[in-house]
Amino acid sequence: MTMLDAPLLVERAREPRRSVLILTLLRQDKAALLGMIVLGVICAAALLGPMLYPLDPVMPNLAQTLRPPLSCDDAGICYLAGTDQLGRDVLSRLMHGARLSLIVGFAAVAVGSILGSALGLVTGYFGGVLDTVTMRLADAQLAIPTIMLAIAVLAVLGPSLANLIAVLGISGWVVYARILRVNVMSVRAREFVTAARVLGASPLRVMFRHVLPNSIDATIVIATSQLATLMVAEAALSFLGLGVPPPTPTWGNMLSDGRSYLTAAWWIATLPGLALTVTVLAVNLVGDWIRDVTDPKILRA
Repeated sequence: MTMLDAPLLVERAREPRRSVLILTLLRQDKAALLGMIVLGVICAAALLGPMLYPLDPVMPNLAQTLRPPLSCDDAGICYLAGTDQLGRDVLSRLMHGARLSLIVGFAAVAVGSILGSALGLVTGYFGGVLDTVTMRLADAQLAIPTIMLAIAVLAVLGPSLANLIAVLGISGWVVYARILRVNVMSVRAREFVTAARVLGASPLRVMFRHVLPNSIDATIVIATSQLATLMVAEAALSFLGLGVPPPTPTWGNMLSDGRSYLTAAWWIATLPGLALTVTVLAVNLVGDWIRDVTDPKILRA
């Protein structure tokens, strides 16, 4: 172990104390704990629900259209959340829609965070022409609302799961790049980074062993807030017919299907809208907690 790794030794020594503090803050924050439980239930329903509740979410059954929740047919099959205008089970579609919403949300966050963090790290550390060009591109993209940009691109490329993830991910790189760039510019001026350079560490070693670990906390907080935003964006695009194409169920196209039946069959649109609201609220509660536990003032107290 060399002198270049001294900051890492200090950080590792603090890890047990940090873990205890994080668990203590979680126990004290009842809202965040509730958000984690709700989010865990939703993820479990998305992953395991279709196996435990095997009604087909896609195949129409015109003999069972617009059945209300908790109703059963002559064969003894019960529809816990009712059926839609084509006789498809709403609960099954909700669970499959949760899977799509989570996949799109997490995948788009991964694409945006990796791309934006890489650009923020490089531009913040080296500066120069690349920094100027990247930030001007970021300013230009910020001038266009994300949903409008996504609508324009998807209208050209066509609706599909891959296109949706790519568009939402790429449109979200700006916030990661700008925040991480500022953090990197601050960290690169600190004494241990200067010492690493003087001792002969390469730029790549300095960036990935010393600068990035001390700048990445804000990116985690941004990713949590972006997850909720992108899930809402996915639902909005699916509602407009630019998301995952039918008959694949998503919460957005379920809302679109049910808007014509609000008075006759309220459950078709209300239940996916409620599921989206609860999921976004849970993600935001967890995000607020993550923001608190990554605050240096709290961790150093």
